[in-house]
Amino acid sequence: MNIDIRSLENQLLEMSTEDAPGREFCEAISELARTGRFAQLKDILPGIVYDELWMRYQQDPAAFVAGWQMLAQEMRQGFIQHARQRLTSLTRLQQAEGAPALPAWQEIQRALDGQQNDLLRAAFALELLELVEPAVLRATHLRECVVAAPSSEEADRYLDEATRCYFLGMFTACAVMCRSVLEEAIKQKLPAGLSRQIRARYRNAATLGNLLHEVNNNLRLTGIDAEFPQVANQVNDCGKKAVHQGLLSEDEARECLQNARRALQLLLC
Repeated sequence: MNIDIRSLENQLLEMSTEDAPGREFCEAISELARTGRFAQLKDILPGIVYDELWMRYQQDPAAFVAGWQMLAQEMRQGFIQHARQRLTSLTRLQQAEGAPALPAWQEIQRALDGQQNDLLRAAFALELLELVEPAVLRATHLRECVVAAPSSEEADRYLDEATRCYFLGMFTACAVMCRSVLEEAIKQKLPAGLSRQIRARYRNAATLGNLLHEVNNNLRLTGIDAEFPQVANQVNDCGKKAVHQGLLSEDEARECLQNARRALQLLLC
């Protein structure tokens, strides 16, 4: 079965272009504003959107009308791209002062989001399609993590999240979750007496570094493979770098994930 991701993207763009309400929507707003019938928009737009548009119209009516007329000309081809830009704006901090005024397309987005959300749906679909091929390539670098003994549902969920972060290009988050999965797996593996001592010593807040220190000092008691602390420490170092020193590269995240999986195999042998 041959799945052509580029073809799917093109089909989605064609579908969204056919149904995009941009030109008519923009022309209607500019015409109502130009002819003094702005108030008619109050029954069409959500209140917060109407208030924003009214404020902008009052500031400069001529520029408002001209801006929407220009937007109508470009909107047919650019509507989905605008929706994608809006997704990006939702993921970043926006300055309250000194920043340029929000572009008109964001005002349209807010108006249409209150209806069927088709623009955001298309934007998300395109975002996810672009992730497919890189995710497939990253998955080829991994093999199943087979262990002899079970750990816990929480450890499985942490590993699942770490792996999916790697697939989707969230490399720093991947390393942070790798550290979490080892913390959880070690806690499940420790003998009850040692576990109580560690909880008391670290006031129920032992980090992976703390746990590895205790494991290294009690290898015989825990029955954990002697190679485990060395591999797990590499995961801990990478996780600390992710938290304190900056974003990780794809290679660093892949190495961290592979080390975490190897450490789990040593721990749960």
